Amino acid sequence: MARKVERSEQEWRERLSDEAYRVLREKGTEAAFCGQFWEHKGAGTYHCAACDEPLFASEEKFDSGSGWPSYVAPISENAVDEKKDTSHGMVRTEALCQACGSHLGHVFPDGPPPSYRRYCINSLSLKFEPKP
Repeated sequence: MARKVERSEQEWRERLSDEAYRVLREKGTEAAFCGQFWEHKGAGTYHCAACDEPLFASEEKFDSGSGWPSYVAPISENAVDEKKDTSHGMVRTEALCQACGSHLGHVFPDGPPPSYRRYCINSLSLKFEPKP
């Protein structure tokens, strides 16, 4: 099980840039085709930008054509929580960091086989740690 990271919203505001706070803590979305990781191809691990918990392995990343970093699966079953999201007049599945509860993006059923899942994640929700 992932460690639990608890901070007050004031502490999050002090730790994160305004833009990262809007995405991670207020469930915002960055514009497509402009985040730092949407075309990133390095080998390594993508971590939560809020708490540094490992979330996705580079081997699970694929080009979905959506303009956001996309992954077929999280690094472990304990890395990402999923929650029904009915905001903006839609029904979607929200992806959240299991450790700190920060908003990562959404999960869609249009990924490649065998899972057919696409974890569509905001670059602002991620930090990258390259393989040594």
